Amino acid sequence: MDAPRPGLAAPLTAALRRWVLGVFPRGQSGIDYDTPAGDPGLFGPEAVTWRIHGDFPGMLAGGLCALLLQALHPRALAGVWDHSDFRTDLIGRLRRTTAFVAGTTYAGTAQAQQLIARVAAIHGQVRGTTADGIPYAADDPALLTWVHATEAYAFLQGFRTYAGLPTPDWVDDRYYDESRRVAEALGAREVPTSGAAMTDYFAQVRPELRFDARSREVLAVLRTTRLPVPGGALLRGLFIGAGAALLPPWAEALLQITPLQRIRNRACARVLRGLAPLFRMALPDGIAPRACRRVGGSPDLLRRWPDRT
Repeated sequence: MDAPRPGLAAPLTAALRRWVLGVFPRGQSGIDYDTPAGDPGLFGPEAVTWRIHGDFPGMLAGGLCALLLQALHPRALAGVWDHSDFRTDLIGRLRRTTAFVAGTTYAGTAQAQQLIARVAAIHGQVRGTTADGIPYAADDPALLTWVHATEAYAFLQGFRTYAGLPTPDWVDDRYYDESRRVAEALGAREVPTSGAAMTDYFAQVRPELRFDARSREVLAVLRTTRLPVPGGALLRGLFIGAGAALLPPWAEALLQITPLQRIRNRACARVLRGLAPLFRMALPDGIAPRACRRVGGSPDLLRRWPDRT
């Protein structure tokens, strides 16, 4: 699709910018992406992770896809159910998760490590039992791997579907291998490092998954949460549908997505693909461009792949 003409697109890009900044205000995380000069952080400008995590439509749709997947794991869901205010502050939870992903991707090394240490300390306090009486702990390496795997899979699929940048096959393996750094720093083990390994991992964990009453309530909260912006319900539905369109077929079956819902989700995906260039026009001054300037690079590098080696 050709890029929209800036003059004609200006009113819509301005509205999209207000929407994004209304849902995800800047400056609240306290993370400084401009210093220290030259510090590449945990990844740096040659990482494919910088490209994938810098695309807003793909990351938001991918993040919602990851939430749908995570709702299928009883022990992972129990931690959210027992120790989270997701029912009353789902937006706050999404903002905190977004800040963690952005900070560990683009902030300087020291700040990224502080974010990891802070989250690890929180995980150490999250313990309990599922509705079936099975113990869980948020710092369980297996649960950490599950959360990471769902996010990495969904972010990559979101980028492939909505970023509008042709993505060669080798990017998948490199992204999975790069992104595991944060998961392993949090305590995850046996993290998938390639596309084939990710496919095998999901096949291995599938017998543990189920769609139950708790899963349904989490999804109901997700689908009814009010966004603090005009037109929030419309855009919420668009992104949830576009996120659901990224699900693998086995997850669609577990989540009992009907043929009609599948058609609607595919329609949302087509709409978001059309809007994605406008989101990029609306957000030229995002976190990823700031990180590029911190290391002395141009934000243009985010729209091309680094060398394969």
